[in-house]
This record gives sequence, C-alpha cells and structure tokens, in this order.
Amino acid sequence: MSKQTINIQDGFLFQNLKAATEMRVELTTGRTLSGRLKRFDRFALLIEVGGGEEILIYKHAVATVESANSTD
Repeated sequence: MSKQTINIQDGFLFQNLKAATEMRVELTTGRTLSGRLKRFDRFALLIEVGGGEEILIYKHAVATVESANSTD
C-alpha cells in the first residue's frame, strides 16, 4: 500500500483560490502584496491586485503567505 503525500501548501492555496479570499504575500525582499489568488502551480502564484492588475510571483521569492481575514 502506498502512502499518500500530504501537501499542505497546495491545500492552503487551493482553499484560498476556491474561496476567493484576499491574501497577503510577503516577499523575501520585505515587500508585501495584497490581492486575490487567481492561479498557482508548482513554481508560481498569480495574484490579482487592485484594478484587475495581475502579478506573477515565483514561489522561491515568497517568505510568507496568509489569508487577509486571519487574525494577527
């Protein structure tokens, strides 16, 4: 019997994608982006920020990701 690999990252991102919640993404440079997750794959996130502008962020440049509705 093979074990199923649990991928926490994909689960978290998929839930935010499905719910269309606002997210905050902090980059390794210290810059913070807020927007809605449009798409993601193994290597990148596509975030829609204000005015319908989309930003492609490579995952290796991401320090943290959080749902904007999470409590601090």
